[in-house]
Amino acid sequence: MERMSNEPRFEVFRDNANEWRWRLVAANGQIIAASGEGYRSKQGAKRGIESVKKSAPKAEIQITDGN
Repeated sequence: MERMSNEPRFEVFRDNANEWRWRLVAANGQIIAASGEGYRSKQGAKRGIESVKKSAPKAEIQITDGN
C-alpha cells in the first residue's frame, strides 16, 4: 500500500541493481529530487539525505541559459 502524506518526505529504497537510493517526494506525491548515485548500504543513503538537508539551505540558485 502506498503511503499518502501531506508533508514532503525522503524515501529510501533498493534499486534494480540492489543498491540503496533516496528520493525526496513532495506533499503531492511528485518526486522532486533523487540521489545521483546508488549506495552499498541503507546507512550510506541516509548519510546522503543528511548531507542534502544540511547543504540545501545554503545552496545558491545559478541560472544557466546556454549562452
